[in-house]
Amino acid sequence: MKIAIRTHAVTLTPTLRDQIQDRLGAAFARVVPAVRAADVTLADVNGPRGGIDKECRLRIHSDGLAPVVVRSAAAELGAAIADAAERAGRALRRAQVRRRSFAPAL
Repeated sequence: MKIAIRTHAVTLTPTLRDQIQDRLGAAFARVVPAVRAADVTLADVNGPRGGIDKECRLRIHSDGLAPVVVRSAAAELGAAIADAAERAGRALRRAQVRRRSFAPAL
């Protein structure tokens, strides 16, 4: 799985990069063969003012399925990443089940 990370007003540290890779790997453990690439966008919406303003946007590209886009916001970036990864994993599993249920019988 190829992971592309973009940031807006957020410093991408090696620790943050590792955290993203770990969270995505855990969330997509069941569907890894289908996932080709993940685009991760991290942003600090309000800047230094604080509040629930850290945003993580995931766009997941997979074989045979439409791209899955998930957005999550939280007070801390780690929480936003974890929530977005979990939600994207669930959405991919649902899409795979739907796809299998509509597959023609051979």
